[in-house]
Amino acid sequence: MTSRYELSEQFLDRALAVIPLASQTFSKSLVNYPRGAAPLFIERGEGAYVWDVDGNRYLDCVNSLCAVTLGYCQPEIDQAVATQMKNGVSFSLPHRLETEVAELLTELIPCAESVRFGKNGTDATSAAIRIARAATGREHIAVCGYHGWQDWYIGSTTRHLGVPQAVRDLTHKFDFNNLASLEAIFANAEQPLAAVIMELMNVSYPTAEFLEGVRALCDKHGTVLIFDETITGFRFDLKGAQHLFGVTPDLATFGKGIANGYPLSAVVGKKHYMKWMEDIFFSGTFGGETLSLAAAKAVLTHLKQQDVIGDIRAKGEYLLNGLNSLIESKALGQLFGTAGHPSWSFLLTKETNEQKYWQVKTYLVQSLAARGFLCIGSHNISAAMSYQDLDALLGAYAEILPACQQMLADGTLPQALQGATLQPLFKVR
Repeated sequence: MTSRYELSEQFLDRALAVIPLASQTFSKSLVNYPRGAAPLFIERGEGAYVWDVDGNRYLDCVNSLCAVTLGYCQPEIDQAVATQMKNGVSFSLPHRLETEVAELLTELIPCAESVRFGKNGTDATSAAIRIARAATGREHIAVCGYHGWQDWYIGSTTRHLGVPQAVRDLTHKFDFNNLASLEAIFANAEQPLAAVIMELMNVSYPTAEFLEGVRALCDKHGTVLIFDETITGFRFDLKGAQHLFGVTPDLATFGKGIANGYPLSAVVGKKHYMKWMEDIFFSGTFGGETLSLAAAKAVLTHLKQQDVIGDIRAKGEYLLNGLNSLIESKALGQLFGTAGHPSWSFLLTKETNEQKYWQVKTYLVQSLAARGFLCIGSHNISAAMSYQDLDALLGAYAEILPACQQMLADGTLPQALQGATLQPLFKVR
């Protein structure tokens, strides 16, 4: 441990006494940040930066797991929330903001004719699955990507502890950009599928043939097609990745950047499917909580008026081009590569030995944090980031990546790790 993270260490022990894993979110915990070599608690954020409890400042490349798109404490958004706070937060009847934000979503998103709100991405994806099962009278589903913590999805992963086998048997995984893997599920399923739910993109771009083929298969079999746009929505395109890639689903789910960090998610879709919301039970006290809706209204209005998404994409392209040039010029291609959309890109580590892979991952997080960058392998660009910020990040990579490759080659990388080596959680994509 170094004194740089002394208060983080102290607070971790305090948190572990009352909170399992010391965090509400796996990806914000020790599974991604090595104890003794990275910050573990954030105190505040402003613009593109966050400060940990020890007072260290970081350019935030995580941005609350893609939830913060505009930047922290964006004045226009915070003012909208503060104004609404004076009038109340949750009420005994619906608030007009529910309708106003729903109208904005139906205006923007191709498949959105009707809207319901939740709080987390899991709320929205689980509601969409329940709609599909109710509408089709079927139970089996096919999944591709990450869709949250509920039994119907997480039972298909290695994190299935506590999920009944009967539930796990209803979910079938298919491979991204591999239409044949989905065709096989349709062909071999004990009964027709209620739904296909998928992320439109994560690490790799979808091929047109793949997305169009998925749409055609669902049409052929009477299966509901659900696009999980929890991350891609309002980050890849103002109208969603479904607009960017030109394929319209029956239902879609949104969250993360919809309210720039305020807790809100949405299920949207064709009216004849969304009508089932009146019969299934999807109901929560805080679905119409007004502070998050006020934030969402301000965010969506801002995105319509300013080309924020284009700005984010341009900055992401700048970072990717610089990183790719660095990898090429320093002959780092055997160990490192890049992937993803410019607004949500990845530094890939190609090491196949699992122990060495996690040593590399730990060293990268450790070394970036020491230089003032909060980064766990992805670059979730916010509008608050400047090109000077990105140049500084590229400068840090120019020091870290060659050193990492050299130490891996000569076997000295383990000695360079200052804290506990990260351990695998589970592969979700």
